[in-house]
Amino acid sequence: MAQAIEPNAKGPVVPFSSRLKTGNALALDVWSIYNAANLPSDCINLGQGYMNFPPPTWVKEAAMEALNHTTSNHYSHPKGRIRLREAIREYYKPLFHNLGRPLDVENEILVSSGANEGQYAMWTAFLEEGDEVILFEPFFDQYLPSITFNAGVPVYVPLHPPPTSDVPTTSADWKIDFEELRRAISPRTKMIVVNTPHNPVGKVFTREELENIAALAKEFNLLVMADEVYETLTFDGKEHIRIATFPDMWERTVTVGSAGKMFAATGWRVGWLIGPPDLIRPTLAATTRIVFATNSPLQEAAAAGLEEARERKFFDTSLVEYTERREVLAKVFRKLGLPFTLPEGTYFLLLDISRVKIPHDYNWPATIQGRGKDFKAAWFIAQEIGVSTIPVSEFYCQEHREIGERFIRFAFCKDIPLLERAAERLLKLKDYM
Repeated sequence: MAQAIEPNAKGPVVPFSSRLKTGNALALDVWSIYNAANLPSDCINLGQGYMNFPPPTWVKEAAMEALNHTTSNHYSHPKGRIRLREAIREYYKPLFHNLGRPLDVENEILVSSGANEGQYAMWTAFLEEGDEVILFEPFFDQYLPSITFNAGVPVYVPLHPPPTSDVPTTSADWKIDFEELRRAISPRTKMIVVNTPHNPVGKVFTREELENIAALAKEFNLLVMADEVYETLTFDGKEHIRIATFPDMWERTVTVGSAGKMFAATGWRVGWLIGPPDLIRPTLAATTRIVFATNSPLQEAAAAGLEEARERKFFDTSLVEYTERREVLAKVFRKLGLPFTLPEGTYFLLLDISRVKIPHDYNWPATIQGRGKDFKAAWFIAQEIGVSTIPVSEFYCQEHREIGERFIRFAFCKDIPLLERAAERLLKLKDYM
């Protein structure tokens, strides 16, 4: 085994940038603490949001076909391959009804190296030093360094969870305090991020909530980043509503999409941005200098996915399958009598751990010391129950961490046999209630 090289005890010869600290990029994060290498070898991973099943066969075959063509093994245009941009145009034609026309593939669609890189490029294009970006907590953790690396300042507005009770709750019960949101807006506010369906809560923002956000965006002349990567996963008839389709919102909104989320191919890193030319053009300039171009053969595969998804009723079938997966976890928590948030969207479920009794004298590793109850609960459940999860306080600023310490996140983007094995193990939590 190769010997690990330790950092220079005297420190780096040349100090690294302070932005690595402000973005928490060097901090020991949950993905490192709850890494498979630190957990029992037979631990079932319901922490990280990647699938243990493959993309659909026809999409994989399209990737293989693209690899066999010379042109799709070389650079694509920074805007994205024309086949994929045209597939995005056709797929979204009925979804951006506000325009009364198809999207312009040259000026209103930008393919990115994953949704995350597209967001990063937009922040590069629009943030000046000190500009503020409003995030609803809990927030997707990549937002923070992407904003601070581009000299922006995150401002946090928490979604307020319902109190612990025996009454079943859904992600709709996590509420926005709109007076609190208004107070968070300052003369330096540039943008607000609206993630719906929401990771990790599973909240699908209502029309009224989006109308209120849109009204504030127009009143204070804010941009909106509509992170809608889970757009095809809304349960129980819940409607996914696009803020970009509201009156006078198209001009100030960029909508973010993801082939990885749609087609169970998170490692392909193919995403896209949709918006007006005044927002797409500067973001294209930024992404051209960040990655230049996105993976060519997998753009072809993503295009095939969008071209055939409706005819194959792929998203309808996927929704039925994800509903069954969600129910496996919901059923075991109902049986245990543990409160949880039933998600209306995404493939994440939050468990309220208030009633789980974690031994105080457990042999905690140094990485857990000083962390909240959710970190200890997640570690204990991984070690003793054999199911790994993610503590939700990681997705809050320091000031609001206590809100998140009640919850741990389960990812149910796994096949039914694995989820059933996990559910059987989770029944052992009754010994700690």
